[in-house]
Amino acid sequence: MRKPGENNKFRKKENAKKQHGSKSERPEKHICPPGECDLAKKCGGCQYQGMDYEKQLNKKHREVKELLGSFGKVEPVIGMQEPFHYRNKVNATFQRLKNGTVISGAYQQGTHSVVKIDECQIEDKIADSIIYDIRGMLRSFKIKVYDEDSGYGLLRHVLVRRGFRTGEVMVVLVLASPILPSKNNFVKALREKHPEVTTVVVNVNDRRTSVVLGERNITIYGKGFIEDELCGLRFRISPSSFYQINPVQTEILYGKAIEFAGLTGKEKVIDAYCGIGTIGMAAAGKAGSVIGVEVNRDAVRDAITNAKRNNMKNITFYNEDAGEFMVKMATQGETADVVFMDPPRAGSDEAFLSSLLQLSPKRVVYISCNPVTQARDLKYLTSHGYRVERCQPVDMFPWTYHIEVVCVLSKLKSGHHISTEVN
Repeated sequence: MRKPGENNKFRKKENAKKQHGSKSERPEKHICPPGECDLAKKCGGCQYQGMDYEKQLNKKHREVKELLGSFGKVEPVIGMQEPFHYRNKVNATFQRLKNGTVISGAYQQGTHSVVKIDECQIEDKIADSIIYDIRGMLRSFKIKVYDEDSGYGLLRHVLVRRGFRTGEVMVVLVLASPILPSKNNFVKALREKHPEVTTVVVNVNDRRTSVVLGERNITIYGKGFIEDELCGLRFRISPSSFYQINPVQTEILYGKAIEFAGLTGKEKVIDAYCGIGTIGMAAAGKAGSVIGVEVNRDAVRDAITNAKRNNMKNITFYNEDAGEFMVKMATQGETADVVFMDPPRAGSDEAFLSSLLQLSPKRVVYISCNPVTQARDLKYLTSHGYRVERCQPVDMFPWTYHIEVVCVLSKLKSGHHISTEVN
């Protein structure tokens, strides 16, 4: 027999179950207090976790200065006012433990063992919540997670992208097969929990590979892409398109890049590694003409759509290798006033840098997410007739050791060279 008041407690528990679902659909969530994370050492994503944010900025400035200080003055790092939950792209991998429990999160650094993450302090909160709820839906929809060793199972990853200003949300289900059982009911159940989801895409990755996305996308709800606003422009973002993960700092970074370019409205500009056209389009309003070059076909398709949507007439995109394209321009006697380059972490290869020298632009604006490879490339360019004018680090990745740096180089005039004769 219950004691007085226990009936009310019992009803509250039952009502809570009805509101939040059973334990199988609402797994217990692990959340750490702001500024603390007991998973940081396991996942390896936040190397500066526990360090005061101002100290992080000072440390990053010293490191960039050590690498790039010999080329010119390195400005203080531009940090974030609110350095939390800035990642608008979140990827989670799934794993079934020996006891049958399914977890989702990130690979432990240097391994293929998954660290269970329910909410991350640098990831978008809505994206984390969507992944958490998808994990809770797997059992009721009888969806098995993929096992890397046996190759058995269906769900490999869930990728969520959210438009920072538009609020549009894309959910990409990375599957080992193109067939998702009860896909319409799955989407309906997901949107009941998260009506903010505007599109759901199945990405097929049936290869034994550590690469997250496969080459085939099947839209099962919505338009198959989202849109976002950046630097006053609207951009279409597809599942595999490159788009900076920190939109707040990206606007600062691109603003500095365009400032460094010194555009007057007459220049011919090349946006190498242009992706979906963000830098080139941001510069187009202040340039005479812009050419965007990108090897990723899907990104170029988005870039062309983005230019039309923003009614830009002075920008053209080409689906080619940027280095080969610039060599072709040079051999045809064409030139450019400014080249924007934003290569991947590996930096540029000598073939690209050589093609840049052949084109011989007046200014090069080099954006890098890896100052180590940037220093290597700057050494090559400064030994072949260019001089670094300014370097500005921007903290795109708080709580990690990563840093973005934009440098501007100007071409030395022939009169500035000093000839010497050694006997």
